[in-house]
Amino acid sequence: MRADRLVTMSQSVDSAVSAVRTCIERHRAAFLDDLAEWLRIPSVSAQPDHAPDVRRSADWLAAKLKETGFPTTEVWQTPGAPAVFAEWPADDAEAPTVLVYGHHDVQPAAREDGWDSDPFEPVTRENRLYARGAADDKGQVFFHTLGVRAHLAATGRTAPAVNLKLLIEGEEESGSPHFRALVEEHSGRLAADAVIVSDTSMWDEHTPTVCTGMRGLAECEIQFHGPDQDIHSGAFGGAVPNPATAAARLVAALHDEHARVAIPGFYDGIVELTDQERELFAELPFDEEQWLRTAKSYAIQGEAGHTTLERIWARPTAEVNGIGGGYQGPGSKTIIPSSAMVKLSFRLVSGQDPERIEQAVRAWVADRMPAGIRHEITFAPATRPCLTPLDHPALKSVARAMSRAFERPVLFTRVGGSGPAADLQDVLGAPVLFLGISVPSDGWHAPNEKVELDLLLKGVETSAYLWADLAENWRHAP
Repeated sequence: MRADRLVTMSQSVDSAVSAVRTCIERHRAAFLDDLAEWLRIPSVSAQPDHAPDVRRSADWLAAKLKETGFPTTEVWQTPGAPAVFAEWPADDAEAPTVLVYGHHDVQPAAREDGWDSDPFEPVTRENRLYARGAADDKGQVFFHTLGVRAHLAATGRTAPAVNLKLLIEGEEESGSPHFRALVEEHSGRLAADAVIVSDTSMWDEHTPTVCTGMRGLAECEIQFHGPDQDIHSGAFGGAVPNPATAAARLVAALHDEHARVAIPGFYDGIVELTDQERELFAELPFDEEQWLRTAKSYAIQGEAGHTTLERIWARPTAEVNGIGGGYQGPGSKTIIPSSAMVKLSFRLVSGQDPERIEQAVRAWVADRMPAGIRHEITFAPATRPCLTPLDHPALKSVARAMSRAFERPVLFTRVGGSGPAADLQDVLGAPVLFLGISVPSDGWHAPNEKVELDLLLKGVETSAYLWADLAENWRHAP
């Protein structure tokens, strides 16, 4: 490429950055005032008394998106809380379609929980905005409104460079019980080439990162039944099976000596970490001792051959969430209990199918059940894992946009937890990308939740760069 062309391209990039930042600074005060107004709505989906507030939050957002410029804004009803859909078509018929996901409901919060101020009266202290939902997730949803305006201002467009859609859920903090059905019902309207999830975080204030995957989740409860009633351990002990012993033996057999899950077929088909991904994880400024202190734990443990980050992000797990049976009161009661129970959860990685995992678990439990012990196993609705390859063009666009906003290289992470984003990938068949600016200190679900205002505006800036980058580079992607 000729030197003069390189200079021209550099000047064009510098001009776009300047135009985006000028627009953000010009509208900063109004943007934050609007966000504060939204945060004052206590849209707590888990509490029935707040159902009208969740509806009010959806109506408020739909109106604000219309004001932003989205020609289509709709409130979609569900059997629970409403979601918000918005759409702004590009002028270019060949432009890619991008769907942004987030949620407008929030966790319960009250001053007596330990807040320094009213959780639904936003307060700014030391360039941080404190309120329930500031980071999770209203702030991260709302930065897209100013982001698209800055995108238009910098490019001179009257419509985004991509066909831009938003789906903002109203029940995420209640487990998204109706989300998959909603996505299936409206799959035609929601069709997209890529999904951007803005309900996530960065590594820390100084390390911008892009998440590439999220684990899935399967959960079950196993009930063990022995004698028809509690019986005397002296009269019958040693001669009849004990359901509490059966539960303990099952749990003890869950892992082998290398901390691998011992259920046959559990690891079949998983997508292994590449050498590049392991190297990228190793670049992160991870302090294992500090992480251990945060966990309030005293030792590192896990599957042999993997680092801590690999274990919590990219390896499947089986955990005992609860176990019980027999007498639990003070003193002794020498019985063989009639029943016992175990609650298990399995975090799944790409390549694992929750239905196959359920079948494998059921078969393993049945095979280990001793004579005289009956069992019942119940699975909750599962969440699928999702993973976007590092070389995916949309992921590269997200990383470039964030790198331009933060003026430094972007590193890559995954999420050890699970969420409804996988339903979007599963139903729509589109890759899921994560764009978030929250940091661990923001205190999601905790008292004094906050968002760093400088990072919030970096989210605005990243959003402003992203749409043009996606539109341009999608055309040249293999």
